[in-house]
Amino acid sequence: MHDPINNFKIWPIAFGLKSQFEAMASQCEMVVHDSSIGFQQLETIAKKCIQEIKRIEKKYSRYLPHSVISLINQSSGLQQHPIDRETFELLSFSDELFKSSQGLFDITSGILRKAWNFKQGKVPDQETIEKLLPLISWPKVAYDQDHIFLPLKHMEIDFGGFGKEYAADRAAKILIAENIKSGYVNLAGDVRVIGPKLDGEPWSMGIQHPRLSDQLIASLPIHFGALATSGDYERFFIHDHLRYCHILRPDTGYPVNCWQSVSVLAPLTIVAGSCSTIAMLKQNEGLDYLDKTGCSYLAIDHLGQFHKK
Repeated sequence: MHDPINNFKIWPIAFGLKSQFEAMASQCEMVVHDSSIGFQQLETIAKKCIQEIKRIEKKYSRYLPHSVISLINQSSGLQQHPIDRETFELLSFSDELFKSSQGLFDITSGILRKAWNFKQGKVPDQETIEKLLPLISWPKVAYDQDHIFLPLKHMEIDFGGFGKEYAADRAAKILIAENIKSGYVNLAGDVRVIGPKLDGEPWSMGIQHPRLSDQLIASLPIHFGALATSGDYERFFIHDHLRYCHILRPDTGYPVNCWQSVSVLAPLTIVAGSCSTIAMLKQNEGLDYLDKTGCSYLAIDHLGQFHKK
C-alpha cells in the first residue's frame, strides 16, 4: 500500500514485507521477515515502527518550531524549560558522549551552522566563528529529571548527532517486542539489524563510497547489531581545492579533515553512530579511540587509504 499523506509504501515480499518511507529528511527502508504471521499483522507492526520514527522526529527536530528542542532553545538565557523522562535520558546520554570524547561531541555546537552555509559554499571569516564559540559549552547547561536551563541567550542544543540512530533503535525495539526475529531498519545508512535472514544468512549492508555517490565502497555481512557511518561527503563544499564538511569541531569551529568516512559496527545504532562521529572529530586520534571502544570499524582516511578492524 502507498499512503500519500504519511509518505510511505508497504508491499509484500517472500515471507514478509518491505517498506520505504521518508523521515528526518532522508530516504528510509525497513524489511521484516516472519513466515509464521500474515501480511496484515506485519503491516500493522511496520506502521507502528514508522509512527515511532515520525514521533521522534516531530519531538526532537530543531527544524520544527514546536519541537521539544526548539522550545528549549527559545528559552535560552531566560528561564528553565520542563522536560520528560525520555528527554532527560537523551541529555544524560549526551553528557556521556561529551565526557567520552573529551568535549568534542558537544550538543551545543549546532550553533555553528549560523556561520557555515554549505549551500552557499563560502568559508566564514574568523570573527563570525569567534562570536559563536562562547555559546558552545555543554558543561554550562543545567538539567535534572524535570527541567533544563541554557544559561546564555542564543545558546542551543541539538540531538541531530544521534537522532536517526536513536529512532532506528526505537523501531527495532518495537519489532523485537512483537517477537520478529528477522529484518532490519535502515534510516539513510544508519542500520539496525534485529536478526539474520530466515535461512540464517546475514544481511549485506552497503557502505557508500565517500567520493563516488553512486557506488559502494564495501558491503558488510550483518546477522545482528548496528552499522552507522559518518563522513565528509554528506554536506560539504570545496573552496581553493580544500574540502569543508558539515562535521565541525566545537573547539575551533572549523570542519574536520582527516577522514573521508568512518563506519562502525556496534550492538546499538546509537552507539555505532556516536562512535563514528567521535572518531571523525578526533581526527588523527580517531583510530586509537575506536580501538578502545572494542567496536569493529572501516575507516577511510583523507588519502583514500583503508583502515579496518
